[in-house]
Amino acid sequence: MPTLRRALGLWPATALVAGIIIGASIFAQPSEITRLLPTPTAITLAWLVAGVLTLAGALVCAELASAFPRTGGVYVFLTEAFGPWAGFLWGWAMFWTMHSGILAAIATVFARYAAIFVPMGETGQRIAAAGIILALSAINYIGVAHGGRVQSVLTAVKIAAIAAIVIAGFALAPAAWPVNPAAPPVEAGSFLLAVGAGLFAFGGWHMVTYAAGETIDPVRTIPRALVFGTLIVTVCYAGLNAVYLRAMPLEAVRSSTRVAADLAQALAGPRAAMAISALVVISTIGALNGIVLAGPRVYFSMASDGLLFKSFGAVHPRFQTPHVAILLQGLWAAGLALTNSYRALFSRVIYTEWIFFALMAAGLFLLRRRADYAPKVRVPGYPIVPALFILASLAVVILQIKAQPVDSALGIGFVLLGVPVYLAWARFR
Repeated sequence: MPTLRRALGLWPATALVAGIIIGASIFAQPSEITRLLPTPTAITLAWLVAGVLTLAGALVCAELASAFPRTGGVYVFLTEAFGPWAGFLWGWAMFWTMHSGILAAIATVFARYAAIFVPMGETGQRIAAAGIILALSAINYIGVAHGGRVQSVLTAVKIAAIAAIVIAGFALAPAAWPVNPAAPPVEAGSFLLAVGAGLFAFGGWHMVTYAAGETIDPVRTIPRALVFGTLIVTVCYAGLNAVYLRAMPLEAVRSSTRVAADLAQALAGPRAAMAISALVVISTIGALNGIVLAGPRVYFSMASDGLLFKSFGAVHPRFQTPHVAILLQGLWAAGLALTNSYRALFSRVIYTEWIFFALMAAGLFLLRRRADYAPKVRVPGYPIVPALFILASLAVVILQIKAQPVDSALGIGFVLLGVPVYLAWARFR
């Protein structure tokens, strides 16, 4: 019987973490955050809090991955802590809203920047977004090694390019834009919403755990990749946001839909804007490739545990990939890209995903009470770090639901629909 092949080492796994996180959002989310906050100090602090929360979540995930180095990642952790119902709901929400929604949202940003080179209207952009999802699904269909090599190259290129942007930005910007002394005070609710928007830009840090079954020495590799990848991203994001806030007035950042290209236009003219747009296109392709690679491994694991149809767990006899899961994920995500807006997609992902992250961290407390729980890596600062992570995650979720009630209702509805589906499936089994 065909099985998944271990082909991901430390650098490809780290590239998977960094490459998924540094996708499209850092070239779009600064505008979303700046709309919510009045001063550069508040904006910088929101990004910092989002980075710290991401690192805390990565540390929790690293401990759990060292204890359960199996294909499926968060699905496995939730199942071990709470039972199969929790893992099923994670996989259910992943397919219908969270993971597929991330794919569609990043593909939408890809299409926005691609339209600079190939002019197209809104319909054309949606078709382009769906097309890139399907194309990368085809690459990952033929082997994880192919997807891993693509990921490594694209991640190295965009980290080098981001470093060049930061250096050029500080060199070319004549002086920082003055701060408006009459800016209104920062509201706590707006600040938490901004942190939530920042978390979307940091999203994807957990996805390397999905491919544990195809990772070389996953007990050591995955925790290291999580920490290294998250730190690389934090440095890149701090530099980019410093350049945005130094070189552009806040109103220009707020109104921009392509902030990176507008930054280059302001600093060095149209040719620089084209070069930055090319970087964003490459960056989005790298993120999409990693997300396409990661998701089907969860559906594969669920099918292996009897929580999905066996076809989701089918391994291609030649390519040794979960080819059916890759195909179905690609088709559904392409459908979302054709029918949803960027803002609706990212807001729907944030609150649903972080409900499960809070649950995952809560599961850590339960697992540490088990006699057979033996992680090779432990969260520093336990129990304070996971407890703060839970509280902050729930705060962001509550504020996001309050701010986006319609999208929240749709997302929660999809998750809750999984409850009767799980009960019916369990009864059928």
